[in-house]
This record gives sequence, structure tokens and C-alpha cells, in this order.
Amino acid sequence: MIDQPSMRELVEAVRDFLEQKAMPELKGHTAFHARVAANALSIVARELELGPQSASDEKNRLSALLGRDGPLEDLNRELCKRIREGSFELDTPGFAEHLTITTREKVAIDQPNYSGLKE
Repeated sequence: MIDQPSMRELVEAVRDFLEQKAMPELKGHTAFHARVAANALSIVARELELGPQSASDEKNRLSALLGRDGPLEDLNRELCKRIREGSFELDTPGFAEHLTITTREKVAIDQPNYSGLKE
């Protein structure tokens, strides 16, 4: 089985090529699109690194909050259902904390330099 380079290494290699080789030679709209592509690859690299643990932690928080286990997608659907029904509000124990942690983890992947992440 060939396991090198990893997905993260491949993504980072393409991003580095765009940033270090291609972008300096590009102009205008093409340079803008290369920057967007490099940023997208950075998000993918962070998702590969941080996403599995974040999803696992989110699932554990939701299981405790909802009092049941299941796939993360099902637990999120259940949470949405309870919010719509009015059985979950911000003062529901653990709910606001779950929302805060989940949001911070998602922003850390999507926009790690976002000033709102700084406490």
C-alpha cells in the first residue's frame, strides 16, 4: 500500500505551487482566481487536520445534550428539530456552550485569522 504523500501533503504542495510559482507570474482576474484557489486549498488542509477531531467532539457534545447517540448528521437534525419545536433555547443547559464551541471550531478551519477567534 502506498501511503505517501498524504492527502494533506498533496493539498499543501498544490497550494504552495500556486502561491510561490504561479501567482507571482499572474495578473488581474487570473491572479485573483489563483488566490481564491490557494485559500480554498488552505481550508481543505485545515479540514483534513482539524476536521475529524472537531466532528468527534461535536458528536459527543450533541449526544450528551440530546441524550441519545447516532451519526453526527442525525444528531444535528434532531437539534434543529428541537430548536424549531421550542424545546431548546439558549438557556437550555449546555446548549449555548455547544453552539459557541462548534462555531469557533468551524471558524478555526474556515478563517483561522478571524479576529473574533481571539479571546
